[in-house]
Amino acid sequence: MLPSQSLRKAIAQGWIVAGAWRIPGESVQPASIDLRLGEHAWALRCSFLPDSDSTVEEKIQDIAFERIDLRDGATLERDRPYLVPLIEELRLPDAIRAKANPKSSTGRLDVFTRVLTDRNHRFDEIPGGYGGRLYLEIVPRTFAIRVKTGLALNQVRLMAGNARLSDEELISLHDSSPLLYRDSRPVDASEISIADGLFLRLDVSGSAESIVGYRAKKNSLPIDLTKVGALRWRDYWEPVHPERGGRIVLEPEIFYLLLSAEGVSIPPEYAAEMLAYDPTAGELRTHYAGFFDPGFGYHRDKTAPGSRAALEVRARDVSFMVEHGQPVCKLAFERMAEPPDVLYGKDVGSSYQGQLTMLSKHFAEQQQAAPGRA
Repeated sequence: MLPSQSLRKAIAQGWIVAGAWRIPGESVQPASIDLRLGEHAWALRCSFLPDSDSTVEEKIQDIAFERIDLRDGATLERDRPYLVPLIEELRLPDAIRAKANPKSSTGRLDVFTRVLTDRNHRFDEIPGGYGGRLYLEIVPRTFAIRVKTGLALNQVRLMAGNARLSDEELISLHDSSPLLYRDSRPVDASEISIADGLFLRLDVSGSAESIVGYRAKKNSLPIDLTKVGALRWRDYWEPVHPERGGRIVLEPEIFYLLLSAEGVSIPPEYAAEMLAYDPTAGELRTHYAGFFDPGFGYHRDKTAPGSRAALEVRARDVSFMVEHGQPVCKLAFERMAEPPDVLYGKDVGSSYQGQLTMLSKHFAEQQQAAPGRA
């Protein structure tokens, strides 16, 4: 995976272009580049599957019914799919492929997004040698959202070859540079659950008065994604308290924010992806394929217990009980081509380093919302 210094070179060499726009320095993260919304969106009658025989704009000719100007901002309705041409375009060499992910704040607001490219049947995965436009499908699930041209909801990574670590390599890496912490100590290798990735467990511990998560309120006012720290969290969320025995019951089709029991530490030479819904876990979706930059929760002196991961959870069809300590999601680790010259955290003004609450950066009163540690 290409690090920040290589991504800047990629921009200079024209692998990523923005037409009449400039790609600002702050768009370059330790292992990704922010993708910004263009000047308009199409409201769609329904979503669709891309294919290898047509462009994205050809596919939507019969299902796009309104063109919305985003230059001064616009509100996107709940449960309506939209398609937005992005400012950035790709001109990839044959040996370089790309993969897109929602930004962390996007997932924490239950905004479903995925990137589409012309004549490609896969979402978010962009083959080597691709040259063309990028499009973002946006479906606000719980809250209506207000967006504007230039806002970044997604990010793209560039990579070559097979970067993913095997389970044996993960155990070896954890021995040399702990990846998971619990109760401020590295998790013993014998307690780690691994199967094509590293499992994280759920934290729903504490007294009946403690807050272990948040249940989204529907029919709230729209959330302006361009404003940080401007909203009262209680206007949009209800606190979730644990039942006796360390468990909670998730109501069907309601969006929840929870926290991992472990603190996660991503060394500079690696990045990680939280893999989306695993059907073997039952009728439960536990994440929207989030991305962890090099340096997330990492401290060179290994004195801090990592940063806990926010878990975006929705039960399907029926109520679903989850208990403290259950494995509910999985991290896959990938090698960086070299350590980035900036790391997640203070280097890039990251919002979620050392987080104790899972709410997005748009909400104030974060300290009042933080649950206790496991």
